[in-house]
Amino acid sequence: MLHRLVRAVSLAVSLGLVAAGLAPLAAHGPTPQRAEETITIAASPDQVWKLVADFGSIGEWNPLVTKVALTGGSAAGAERVLTLAKGEITEGLDEVDAPAHRVSYRLLKENTEAIPVSFYTATIEVTPAGAGSAVRWDARFYRADTTNEPPEELNDAAAIAAMTDFIRQGLEGLKAKATAK
Repeated sequence: MLHRLVRAVSLAVSLGLVAAGLAPLAAHGPTPQRAEETITIAASPDQVWKLVADFGSIGEWNPLVTKVALTGGSAAGAERVLTLAKGEITEGLDEVDAPAHRVSYRLLKENTEAIPVSFYTATIEVTPAGAGSAVRWDARFYRADTTNEPPEELNDAAAIAAMTDFIRQGLEGLKAKATAK
């Protein structure tokens, strides 16, 4: 009888340890998401780069940005506050690589109503493409609600849709601005 009791307790303890080991797997939280778009522009890389490298000019070519407040110019460490239809977000410029025609920046202050993400980093790169340029805009981000059961408007799909739309509209606006006569 004692032998059975010991075996039952041993089995219960083993199952408890296994369940405890699996608990972190069930509570994994959000995974990083990505949005990447490329557009070809009939303008020289240097011409397009001038627009991209001016950290405060995004309001001139991204139709979703209604106002930009820039501090620190267009060097690493600069910050910009973007006013969008549903509020403001703040971004910080991490790197400007002029020879490579590449800028990298990140979200510093979120506004999940404006863009349903909790954090992002993004890179815009301009490269030669035939007689014009190719512009690649790549963003990596986390959804707005980082719990395991986010509401629909704050989940991965909402974050991907919002970031993809922001990038696509920005690239189309950049193309229009760079090729305007």
